[in-house]
Amino acid sequence: MRFVSFEKNGRATLGVSEGDYVRVIGNEPLESLLARGVRLDEYAKTNATEEKVPAAGLKYLPTLQKPPKIVCVGLNYADHTKESNYEQPDYPTLFLRVNTSLVAHEQPMIRPSVTDSEGLDYEGEVAVVLGKGGRHISKENALSHVAGYALFNDGSVREYQFKTPQWTVGKNFDGTGAFGPDLVTADELPAGAKGLLLETRVNGEVVQSASTDDMVFDVATLISVISEAITLEPGDVIVTGTPSGIGWARTPRLLMKAGDVCEVSVEKIGTLRNVIADEAAR
Repeated sequence: MRFVSFEKNGRATLGVSEGDYVRVIGNEPLESLLARGVRLDEYAKTNATEEKVPAAGLKYLPTLQKPPKIVCVGLNYADHTKESNYEQPDYPTLFLRVNTSLVAHEQPMIRPSVTDSEGLDYEGEVAVVLGKGGRHISKENALSHVAGYALFNDGSVREYQFKTPQWTVGKNFDGTGAFGPDLVTADELPAGAKGLLLETRVNGEVVQSASTDDMVFDVATLISVISEAITLEPGDVIVTGTPSGIGWARTPRLLMKAGDVCEVSVEKIGTLRNVIADEAAR
């Protein structure tokens, strides 16, 4: 199933994608359903209404608006590690995102107004949404904790990312983390979302292309390793890393400006599309 979060009559609404339409199933957000331990497929069948709205022109919301945690993984594709001039770590490189950085499919990603910001960089990624939490989760059992997958564009303000040895500020400007368009349940995809083509396009040009098989640490490993230290919760999001081709590593650099269109596509999951907009003057 494909769950869609969107705004209808000024209210957050949840639906299930049915081709060119979305069937309304209620107003409780996905993070709340997951926290209550609800089986999403059963909930959708029980709460499906007769109301369907056209997918075209839908005002999307981030797949989850307020997930408990957003854990991002850096340097998880060896070719990206190389282009970034790092040694490949033998342990996942983790950092956190905050909810105020999230934007939805077909909503603008915001290029911040800081005076020394050259632009906004793209990072196409697969996001894992957990349906069950826990601590010390075994790798063998880890995928049973996954509710589904979505797409993520880990928009990065590089000048701020590299002001300090840790990357938090450059990864958390408001409106830079695109998340959506659907939550595709795990049963719709290969185990661990393996073997899927990931591509990022800027203004129609392919700038990143890789298989999810190229992850250094696969989804099961990430869940297991993170849970060694951190109690994972239903609704947590793990953003699994980006392949090579980022704009900062190119010569000349390819950083996104207002009016640019960035699309992240992963086969069997879909396409996340955002136009870049400058932050409004204050």
